[in-house]
Order: sequence, then structure tokens, then C-alpha cells
Amino acid sequence: MKKKTMVYAMMFFMIVNMLTGCGKRSGEPAAVMPEGYCFTDALGQEVTVRKPERVVALMGSFAEVWLSAGGSLAGVTDDAFDERGLELTEETVSVGKYNSPNVEKIIALNPDLVLLSSVTKEHAALKEVLKQAGITTAYFKVTYFDDYLSMLKTCTEITGREELYEKNGVAVKAEIEEILSGAKAKEPPSVLLLITYSGGAVAQNSETMTGKILNDLGCKNVADENQSLLKEFNMESIVKEDPDYIFVIPMGNDDALAMKNLKEGIEKNPAWNGLTAVKNNRYILLPKEKFLYKPNEKWGESYQYISEILYGKK
Repeated sequence: MKKKTMVYAMMFFMIVNMLTGCGKRSGEPAAVMPEGYCFTDALGQEVTVRKPERVVALMGSFAEVWLSAGGSLAGVTDDAFDERGLELTEETVSVGKYNSPNVEKIIALNPDLVLLSSVTKEHAALKEVLKQAGITTAYFKVTYFDDYLSMLKTCTEITGREELYEKNGVAVKAEIEEILSGAKAKEPPSVLLLITYSGGAVAQNSETMTGKILNDLGCKNVADENQSLLKEFNMESIVKEDPDYIFVIPMGNDDALAMKNLKEGIEKNPAWNGLTAVKNNRYILLPKEKFLYKPNEKWGESYQYISEILYGKK
């Protein structure tokens, strides 16, 4: 009888362990188990890591998040150096560009964890290759501040540096909430958000990173209702909407070329100078460090930057 009781008890214990393992929703970490730390990534993978020491990040912004969580990096993509200017050790090597990472270089580093983007097709293509090589991968999707906060929480729980989540996450959230509490207008300002590149310009709606910041600050994005602006630049539609503000973000490596094309292709149109935003000097170029690249622990600065333009300094 005692033997049967012990067998039932062991079976019950095993079932409980299975239920409390890696079955959490995306972004929500599971408990730290003796066999490792478990969580579910943005692709729905159940990921288990065991104090990773050789981490490779395939986006500069992800590299920065990992460093902000108290981790170190064995490999990064070029944007960690070129766009982020991260303080990395001499041992940290480049594994190519974020949109064309070199899988041979990644495998050669013998990483125990690789951080990838779930929305970058070149990263998705590496999933099975790295799995075959026995390398643990974790995919994240970071578009908005809350996404960053979720990734930072997971990373700090992996590194065991929860105090850095408070410093680089919770404190930034409080900063943003304070900014938003003071961002009030009787009439929501209408805005046009443009991304410029060497081939022209295109509008962005409130579903983008900067679009959401503008939306959170009480703006009405003209591209939310007039979705034709998302497909091609249409001066007639812009004149009809006549936004209070026009915000422009240069995209790509050649800002000068992007702005040259904007001036030659758009600003020369006589209708452009008749827009309310242009006449009132509310045609504003935004720094891509704050509004094209993910600002991470400086997300509050991005909110503050726009808030001061719209509502003045507090």
C-alpha cells in the first residue's frame, strides 16, 4: 500500500512540474526551474536557457536591450556599431548586417543564445538552421514601448538582474506616464507623418512606432482615415487633409539624398507651400535616433521631444 502511495505521489509531482513549465503566453516568463529558465517567444516557441554567457544579437536594438539587462555579447550585427555606437568589448565580433546575417559566423561563435526578430524574414529563415546546429534561439517583436518593456523583463529575468528592469523599464514607464498626463489639448492636432527615402516619401499611420507616440500624445493622424496615403504620396489628398503638423523621418544611410529628393520631388509643388503646417513652420524633421531606431531605455525622451513641439516645455 505504501509503495502504491509513493508511486501516485511521484506521478502527481511530475504532472505539476509539466503544467508549471514553459506553457506561458508570449512575453510572459515561466518560473525559474532547476533545468533552466523557461519562456515563450514571439514565434510561440518554448525557450529554455541556462545562464547564457555567449549571446549573439541580430539587431542593434536587441543588443542594446541585452546590455541594459546586464548581459554581455559575443556577436552583434553591424548596426550595433554603426547606428547604436554601443560600448562593446574587443572580443565582440560582427556577424554581418541585421537583414543579411552570416550564419557561418554565428555558428562559429558557438553561442548559447541568439536573439532574433520575429518580423524580419531573414531571421525567420535561420530558425531551422540554428536549431540543427543545436543553438538556442529566441524571437522577439518590438514595435512599441510595451514590447520593449516585455523584452527587457524577459532578459533581466534571464540574467537575474531584475533591478535593471526597474531602472531601464519601470522608471521609463513612469516618465512616459507623467509626460502623457500633461499632454492635453482642447482640439487634437492633426498630423502627417512621413518617412523619406532615396526613392521618395510615404506616410505612416498610428500603428508604427512614431505613429503610436503621436497617437498617445493626442494627435489625429490623417493617414489613419485616408489610408491611400500609406501606398503612395498624394499631394491632392494632403492638401485636402491640411494637417496642423507635418513630421518627417529620414530613412536609410543617406539622409542628404533623402532630403534632396523630398525638396525636389515634393517641396517644389506650389500646393506644398500653401499647407497650414508649412506656413506656420510646423514642418519638422525628426531625428532618426529617436524616431526611426528603437529608443529602448530612452523611449521617454522620444515622447518628451514630441510633447514639447506640440504643447511646449513644462
